[in-house]
Amino acid sequence: MAETDNDPVVETIRSDPFSQMLGMAYEEIRPGYARVSMTVKPEMCNFHGSAQGGVLFSLADAAFGAAVNAYGQTAVALSVSIQFLAPALAGTQLFAEAEEIRQGRRAGFYQLTIRTSAGEAVAICQAVAHRRQERLVK
Repeated sequence: MAETDNDPVVETIRSDPFSQMLGMAYEEIRPGYARVSMTVKPEMCNFHGSAQGGVLFSLADAAFGAAVNAYGQTAVALSVSIQFLAPALAGTQLFAEAEEIRQGRRAGFYQLTIRTSAGEAVAICQAVAHRRQERLVK
């Protein structure tokens, strides 16, 4: 299933209110892969002046959720671990990519990477998803 403007699964993923609130843009969504961007706003920063870890995690999680649910079958996170590699300051444009490593019958394994527009790695994650019986769009 390729991404199309009229795909109800892609439209459902892009309508996520939390990612919209944070100003995320879903740049590419296809089964097993997603790329999501966001610019760090001053109000997203901690007392060190860099993006709060929860903001980075949310960006990675949005890409993960898009990639795993793009198959059209409901999937939820079982576990996600994150390693923070470098700070991202206000004004930095970030890109999170989620890529499927292996898909089993019910579990999917994903590698997530957050980079700056210059290509610097900010965080990496490993994630496991559980595929449920329900379709994402009825």
